[in-house]
Amino acid sequence: MVFITSPNHKTLTLNLNPKTTTLQTLKLQIEQKSQIPISEQRLFISQSLQLLTQTGSTLLSDLGIRPLSTLTLHIPLLGHPTPQRPQTPPRVPQLQASPKLCRWARPWCHWVHHTIRYRACPGRPDLPDRSATTIGGAATAAAPPGLAAVVGSLRKRKKMKERIKGNDVGLFASAEYDDEDKEADANGLEEKGPERSSLKEEIEKYRASNPKITEQFANLKRKLYTVSAQEWESIPEIGDYSLRNKKKRFESFVPVPDTLLEKARQEKEHVTALDPKSRSAGGTETPWSQTPVTDLTAVGEGRGTVLSLKLDRLSDSVSGLTVVDPKGYLTDLKSMKITSDAEISDIKKARLLLKSVTQTNPKHPPGWIAAARLEEVAGKIQAARQLIQKGCEECPKSEDVWLEACRLANPDEAKAVIAKGVKTIPNSVKLWMQAAKLEHDDLNRSRVLRKGLEHIPDSVRLWKAVLNKAREKLSKEPAIWITAAKLEEANGNTSMVGKIIERGIRALQREGLAIDREAWMREAEAAERAGSVATCQAIIRNTIGIGVEEEDRKRTWVADAEECKKRGSIETARAIYAHALTVFLTKKSIWLKAAQLEKSHGTRESLDALLRKAVTYRPQAEVLWLMGAKEKWLAGDVPAARAILQEAYAAIPNSEEIWLAAFKLEFENNEPERARMLLAKARERGGTEKVWMKSAIVERELGNLYEERKLLDEGLKRYGSFFKLWLMLGQLEERLGHLEKAKEAYDSGLKHCSNSIPLWLSRANLEEKMVGLSKARAVLTMGRKKNPQNPELWLAAVRAELRHGNKKEADILMAKALQECPNSGILWAASIDMVPRPQRKTKSMDALKKCDHDPHVIAAVAKLFWHDRKVDKARNWLNRAVTLAPDIGDFWALYYKFELQHGTEENQKDVLKRCEAAEPKHGEKWQPISKAVENSHQSTEAILKKVVVALGKEESAAENNKH
Repeated sequence: MVFITSPNHKTLTLNLNPKTTTLQTLKLQIEQKSQIPISEQRLFISQSLQLLTQTGSTLLSDLGIRPLSTLTLHIPLLGHPTPQRPQTPPRVPQLQASPKLCRWARPWCHWVHHTIRYRACPGRPDLPDRSATTIGGAATAAAPPGLAAVVGSLRKRKKMKERIKGNDVGLFASAEYDDEDKEADANGLEEKGPERSSLKEEIEKYRASNPKITEQFANLKRKLYTVSAQEWESIPEIGDYSLRNKKKRFESFVPVPDTLLEKARQEKEHVTALDPKSRSAGGTETPWSQTPVTDLTAVGEGRGTVLSLKLDRLSDSVSGLTVVDPKGYLTDLKSMKITSDAEISDIKKARLLLKSVTQTNPKHPPGWIAAARLEEVAGKIQAARQLIQKGCEECPKSEDVWLEACRLANPDEAKAVIAKGVKTIPNSVKLWMQAAKLEHDDLNRSRVLRKGLEHIPDSVRLWKAVLNKAREKLSKEPAIWITAAKLEEANGNTSMVGKIIERGIRALQREGLAIDREAWMREAEAAERAGSVATCQAIIRNTIGIGVEEEDRKRTWVADAEECKKRGSIETARAIYAHALTVFLTKKSIWLKAAQLEKSHGTRESLDALLRKAVTYRPQAEVLWLMGAKEKWLAGDVPAARAILQEAYAAIPNSEEIWLAAFKLEFENNEPERARMLLAKARERGGTEKVWMKSAIVERELGNLYEERKLLDEGLKRYGSFFKLWLMLGQLEERLGHLEKAKEAYDSGLKHCSNSIPLWLSRANLEEKMVGLSKARAVLTMGRKKNPQNPELWLAAVRAELRHGNKKEADILMAKALQECPNSGILWAASIDMVPRPQRKTKSMDALKKCDHDPHVIAAVAKLFWHDRKVDKARNWLNRAVTLAPDIGDFWALYYKFELQHGTEENQKDVLKRCEAAEPKHGEKWQPISKAVENSHQSTEAILKKVVVALGKEESAAENNKH
């Protein structure tokens, strides 16, 4: 297949094989395709512009034509010179005698002559010069496309001219030109009008399809009047790049300077021994003055070899691709200094290497950076800018490329470059920082940084830059220093937080700003809520002592910590206690407050660490040792609790509390023998009444009645005024059924402890059981006389009357009791239960007026809401009761029973958990059940559930009595 480009810019496709096709066959196919005769075809090879003039039998392959080659077809435009006058043939006699024939032929001759002269005129502006063209020869220039038809028309008219044989100077040269001839000429011109108009249309059509250069730019030339003088000045001058104006450069040769010869000699010399100067320097200096080497060709070859070795180390050929480490090359470029032609050659080779890098891996940013820096070192800063700009296009997500482009750019263009960079990579901190550095105005720099923070709100560098500027402008604003500390903490640099706050306070004080301690504490609480604990601690540590007198520090700091604790600012309170403990290391009360805070809101590990530190500074504080042992016991680590108690005993050998704690630990963990041994040692060391009481309790648990009685008797001999021993002795006799002996024990106890309310109540209950209400009433009356204004004795008397159905007497006693004890919560609570239901609301209002914060009254009101089905109010009041008195187990039992009836499983679990944490020990219903022998080792949860069952039975019995 061969392609032919025709004069009308159309391509002919000829399906032929150059190896088997001749030139003549090619021309024949062109003639068939384009209707151009073979005689008028001029073929050129497009690449070499070689005219194919060989014979027609020559194969196309021999002419250098291959498959898919392209040939150019030209058509010569054959013009005619001014026709010479032909020799006048002999005149025909008939024509001489026929002037009309002359008049007939004259117009045609004139028309043919005029047409040929016009078509072939060499000075015609719209046609090429034909002065050098011969008829039948090749044209020196290709004819314009579209003139083939015009040429054919000219040839036809030429034949007509040959038939007519001449013009005005021909056949009728001797004839006279009279008026008839003029008329004939005019008629002839009129007759040829239609044909002439068609020729004119043909010429206009050709000119419309092939306009002149001046016609093509005519509309643009008309607009030149709108160009201003400045725009004319800004049009660049075009240089003259024509070959005729370029002068040939002549190379000049100058003698080689001596310095070059000396340098070459020094580089090529070889020595086998050291000269005296080198030996004195230890052989570390370059030798000289050896035999000179004047072979400069060898010098160049040597330098080329060294350079090749260096480049080989920098590059490696892998599958035809050159691999260079651009990062390593960047380091060498910084120290490169061009001083010789050899180094210029090095740069050229390096340029080729880096060009290979950027072409094989255009997405590799270090390659573009290395190439740009190489051009910069070579002094071609414009080429460096172009390379790095191309690198930005190929690697738009590389911040290093953008930074390098900004560095290489002009100062006026650097901002535009970095603006494109941050638009392409809005999350790049380096680009935003560079954009801020380019701004000389503080206002614009702040705007850039704030814009960067909108895209990267968690950038520490941007925040630091903003805060530094803000600190310079607002030197009296504490929030700047606090925000800077928070930023450092968020970045994990907690060691700088305290330094920033301390430095900020000193700076504010230098500015004359008064440090408001309360305001800074509020800032500490705000920092805690924001999660910046280290900032909170640093603020407390640096401001808690400002404006506080030395003698008021302990009281003030403890009060501040408790207030923060109430507001829920636990970390702030912990920080206050931590600072207070650095000042008051030996104050037991502060250690206890801090330990209670950790117990309520901390972890077991933090509490254990605090207690360990506390007993280090206060080894004589029993409560700290006991708290640590108890926490270990509650965590299930009994051996660790024993170890702590042993350490406590070593620190405080005569502490009874330590002995009792050790006894309780063993006793509660079902180790009665170890508990007995501990108590025996304590009794030998002169234990107090508590040791004897605990010893009797252990024997009672083990069922040793004899040992229990013996211990009680010995204890009463030592401590006769301790009512609990008398009470335990009377209860022992009651269990054995010895009521008279129990009565004697209670009477003996009342003689020694007449103010003991439990003894009076036990004596009254025994008399009611033995004799009846009258004797019990007398005992209670005697007790009230011995202990006036005692609400428990009044309540016992009222309940005794109610048990025997004396409702009226009970009301009278209750009225007297309220007169004598108007602020007693247990009496008001009982009075609310005694009145009829319609009056309970009024009674509860009276009770709240007298004692609105008493837990017994609050529990009674809660029961009213409970019976009225006001569940939410009842829950709130019960929660308030257990909060005011967490040690009274009756309230927990009432609360748990309410949740069992109206609450969810989650609420029930919450009440159980809170009750176990409170560990209640008192309560009218709680104590008899918890101190029963069968419940001695029961958990708080089990006792709570048993008290709930007892409350249910009591309510059922009360309902039955009403009916």
